[in-house]
Amino acid sequence: MLVVDSHCHLDFEALQNDLHGVIARAEQAGVGLMVSISSRVAKFANLLRIAEENPNVFCTVGTHPHNAHEELNITAEQLVELAQHPKVVGIGEVGLDYHYDLSTPDAQAHGFRVHIAAARQSGLPVVIHSREAEVDTIRILEEEMAKGVFKPLLHCFTSKPELARAAVAMGGYVSFSGILTYKSAEDLRVTAAEIPLDRLLVETDAPYLAPVPFRGKSNEPAFVVKTLETLAKVKGITTEEMAGITTDNFFRLFSKTPRPARFSAST
Repeated sequence: MLVVDSHCHLDFEALQNDLHGVIARAEQAGVGLMVSISSRVAKFANLLRIAEENPNVFCTVGTHPHNAHEELNITAEQLVELAQHPKVVGIGEVGLDYHYDLSTPDAQAHGFRVHIAAARQSGLPVVIHSREAEVDTIRILEEEMAKGVFKPLLHCFTSKPELARAAVAMGGYVSFSGILTYKSAEDLRVTAAEIPLDRLLVETDAPYLAPVPFRGKSNEPAFVVKTLETLAKVKGITTEEMAGITTDNFFRLFSKTPRPARFSAST
């Protein structure tokens, strides 16, 4: 059984300081591929270096909504140019986060639209962060989809089910993190049960949000298997079946990512 961690942050200090060990433990756990997600274009060079030096690591390019005010000058054309590198397989993460006041809503919305334009131009999926911003996220997605098709992925989904339904209706995907395993997350499991099997992905968002039984510890890609196990239970299938389904979904969405021979198709 091989699994993809579709969203982690290998360039963050907690993971980069033990990068060799993190990747080795991931491979031992059956996590054969990881996507390390960009949070600032200004720090993209280091992220790209990690991807270049590790065959099982790919990356994205983009600006997290918390940092939107710092990179208002980034253009869609710049993102598209950076995304031409063979190791870059997505745009983002980008989106709206109204839980903290680290960037203004206007700055976040501007960055969101710029990244969507880059995703549309490049054909790469856009990795979306949305927290306590469902209405505006749906509005921007609908407005931008009307301008031309792009591929949205709601990462670390914890929002109201209306957002998941809207994204799926637009052809998008939904990814679940270790939060899905938490005792308090029954509503989230109900939402996950509703999402079609062919639109599901799993992730860690490492080094954050370690799943049970590792909650409270620094998260790492190896732990994504625990989220996979919970998602399989929610959908009433085996862990092996869910591994095959989420892997197929990943390579369909992140179609630029070369599919290693050992990742045989589940169907």
